Amino acid sequence: MSIFAITIALSVLTFVFIGSYAGRQVKTLDDYYVAGRRAPTFLIVGTLVASNMSTTVFMGEAGFTYAGQLGPYLLLPGLTVIGYAYGALFFGTFLRRSRATTVAAFFGERFASPELQQIAGWTIILGLGGYLLVVTQGAALLLSDLTGISYEAGIAIAWLSYSVFTLYAGSKGVVITDTLMFLLFTGASMFVAIHLLEGFGGISQTIQDLTRLEEKPDLTSWHGTIGEGTAWPTALDFLIWIVVIDLSWSLVYAVSPWQSSRHLMAKSEHVVLRASIYTVLVVIFLQLAIYGAGGFVNLANPNIENEETVLIWAATHLVPALLGAVLVAGIVCAALSSASTFLSLIGFSASNDLTVKTSATNLNRTRLAMASISAVVLVLSLFLPHDLFWITLFIGTVFASSWGPVGLMSIWSRSITARGARWGMIAGLLANIAPAALDYLGFIDLPSYLEPVLLGIVASIMFTYLGSRGDAITQQERDYLAFLHRTPAEDISQDATRITLVAPMLLIAYGCLMPFLLLHFYVEPYQIGAGVIAVGESIDWSGLEPWFVLGPLVIHVPLGVVAWRVIRKRYTPEAA
Repeated sequence: MSIFAITIALSVLTFVFIGSYAGRQVKTLDDYYVAGRRAPTFLIVGTLVASNMSTTVFMGEAGFTYAGQLGPYLLLPGLTVIGYAYGALFFGTFLRRSRATTVAAFFGERFASPELQQIAGWTIILGLGGYLLVVTQGAALLLSDLTGISYEAGIAIAWLSYSVFTLYAGSKGVVITDTLMFLLFTGASMFVAIHLLEGFGGISQTIQDLTRLEEKPDLTSWHGTIGEGTAWPTALDFLIWIVVIDLSWSLVYAVSPWQSSRHLMAKSEHVVLRASIYTVLVVIFLQLAIYGAGGFVNLANPNIENEETVLIWAATHLVPALLGAVLVAGIVCAALSSASTFLSLIGFSASNDLTVKTSATNLNRTRLAMASISAVVLVLSLFLPHDLFWITLFIGTVFASSWGPVGLMSIWSRSITARGARWGMIAGLLANIAPAALDYLGFIDLPSYLEPVLLGIVASIMFTYLGSRGDAITQQERDYLAFLHRTPAEDISQDATRITLVAPMLLIAYGCLMPFLLLHFYVEPYQIGAGVIAVGESIDWSGLEPWFVLGPLVIHVPLGVVAWRVIRKRYTPEAA
């Protein structure tokens, strides 16, 4: 048995054991659904990151940067991650304040509408069911490639690994294993990226050599590879596409069930805010390591046929065997952590959100629902084809269009009604799915400025407004909204607020520092490699690359300032 197979097996068995052991502490539905609402900042950061980092990032997106989009993925500002911060400020803290069992249940309680809860529940089951299918197949591909077992056996092992402890321990097991897996794949990714850079002569030399790479001449430019053979005829088309996709995914991070549900587990609103802002910073640096490593591999081999395996190729060819084995184990564990999150949320919705809640809702019923969903995913995983990057891109944005506008308006609009929320959620879903399917099947060819997710968001807002017109808001809805906007007395604390304010200050510091780092370590070597400037000359500001590095200053500094002001106003004693 190879070192890769041994490391993967030991890692998976360890996490299964720890997750199952955590199940011994599950005594109530609150323990099972929301980890007893006692999770500290570190665990919330761990589960937020781990539930987002799956084979889509380590295989799909790393392959995307390897194929030609390294430049934009490193240069363009992290628009997606800002969703963690504004989501916590303007949705997540209020979600936790509701003390709902699931996010779908929150919508039902906010609008006194079991029908809306059922609609939200079905979107979770169908959307996250597809997501669960993708990460299961991704984990199986890894297992089969690295251990020599069949793809079918890989499916069975991956499925069994995450199903065992998720069924038994619920959210309590998921949040603990998520955090351990987060530590494993984060450490491995950072060390691998550093090792690759050292092997290629340092970061400046690496960027220069990649810029001169004849096989992929636009790899390190701000727009990456565009034109014939790609989805983007011009640089402007690519820019519009990536901005729309990134902003859509920021909505996913803000309100999607697999991200916002983590706030229900936090032991206080301060934990929600600290964890979310720290997650912004952690995910940015983790993505830089993963995307960078994927692109750097071009210097060793620019012709890997299956682009999604670029990090696996690097682990088996470019780094010491033990480090490569740990990286691969981390990728497998990242897939399993996301899968456990998706399975738990699907099971919770199947048992809690699709029918009117009764006393019959108990641990056994929830576990039975989860087991049934898990069995269906196993069967589908064996027979359906896989496409990690594009399928996940589509599934994730469904929640941006279906949940995004309704989620934020449920907190900040006094005119939205239950009928409007139902119409908005359904319209956002259908207006995204229908054109995306037609485009995928070749019946239509949508330009970059008419991405399905954008059509879905517009439709959701429009139908929420139209559905609410002429519909009366009940006193129960008014009272519940007023309740949501009252800060809990236990969270109003000068000492707790002082600690929480450190998070936005770090975000501001990042926004100020990052442009200088990118200018020195990316733009300057890029322009030297491209022949724009000579060694020792000043950066040429006539190109767009230097201007894009100012993104963190323009985006993350104001975001940090807004977060600082909102937190200080909301939680200081004098604000009460």
